[in-house]
Amino acid sequence: MAEVRVDELFRLDGRVAVVTGASSGLGVRFARVLHAAGASVVLAARRRARIEDLAAELRRAVAVPTDVSLPADRERLIARTIETFGRVDVLVNNAGIGAPAPAEDEPVEQFAQVMDVNVTAVFALSQLAGRQMIEQGRGSIINITSILGLVASAPIKQASYAASKGAVVNLTRELAVQWARRGVRVNAIAPGWFPSEMTAEMFTDEASMAYLRRNAPMARGGREHELDGAVLYLASEASSYVTGQVLVVDGGWTAR
Repeated sequence: MAEVRVDELFRLDGRVAVVTGASSGLGVRFARVLHAAGASVVLAARRRARIEDLAAELRRAVAVPTDVSLPADRERLIARTIETFGRVDVLVNNAGIGAPAPAEDEPVEQFAQVMDVNVTAVFALSQLAGRQMIEQGRGSIINITSILGLVASAPIKQASYAASKGAVVNLTRELAVQWARRGVRVNAIAPGWFPSEMTAEMFTDEASMAYLRRNAPMARGGREHELDGAVLYLASEASSYVTGQVLVVDGGWTAR
């Protein structure tokens, strides 16, 4: 039996990671964590200046302006990654949008737009990266879903967002099973309430925070660093026998 090198389990030296939605919040954090573990990182987002600033800060990073809803942008992102680094080892599908509205009032067009960004783009990028990973014989895809893909979002009304995140949960399982024998692992992280651009209003509203403290088993929201271990675990060899799983990081919210 080979000796287990615990100090190397979570290392990503020589690996190449693509992170979408890398211009703010969780995406920036994921990029920093993967880079700190040794990976070269491709930063994808619509806001060019932000990802270029981050790329200038990280030694092994390149910025590729990308709108994940556009097929040409998705193809260019993966092509540029392979052209620059020769491989894709990790894909973090983090980009997403939300559009709160009562279900009876939400325009069907808005519902379709959320599904396009949060589900169709996730599948399309997974397919593009997955082809390269299959050719390599290994790879890890990490889909960022949400606890709202597992439970209802009440009191916030957002049918499209909840539906899209639920779809990502089962898309993760399906891709994992299809590609398991080809060396590609597909997993998801379901964060609870974490500070981000999408939740900024909630985290600055005292009534919302009081609701969170009353209802969250740990009586608080997540802190910025509390997803670091989850993304590093799923990206690295530490999770080599893990696929098709949803790692919930929510302070106990879905266990209630």
